[in-house]
Amino acid sequence: MKWITRSHVHVDRVACPWLITRFIDSDAEFLFVPKSKVLEVAQKTGAIPFDTPGAELHHREELCTFSVIVQEYALTDKALLRMAKVINAADTGRLDADPLAAGVEAIAVGYGLRFPDDLDNIERQFEVYDALYAWCRLDVARGES
Repeated sequence: MKWITRSHVHVDRVACPWLITRFIDSDAEFLFVPKSKVLEVAQKTGAIPFDTPGAELHHREELCTFSVIVQEYALTDKALLRMAKVINAADTGRLDADPLAAGVEAIAVGYGLRFPDDLDNIERQFEVYDALYAWCRLDVARGES
């Protein structure tokens, strides 16, 4: 399936492709286009738009797109819900809402500077998100014991 969002990825536009690939669509193909073209290209290609104004999968009230996708796809993995708190805080600029948020924001900025090509950027950052998810699994397990 094709998915489409705005170019120049940052926290949510890296976290969402990670989430989609790992939990929703392992064969996902991602397209990155200018903000003004997302919905137009989505209509032409049949791609599912996300994290862009006018898309069904976009910020809602206090939730970033990552959290919206978790809700829409009824994902209940406790570590993923913990991760959503981190991503939401980092993406919505509420860095004080989670102790990991500022680090995720800093990593996103650094990767954006090092890897301006969106596909290259997300491919490289997926490893970071895999590690964050592993940490969230450990954090949840510690809280349950």
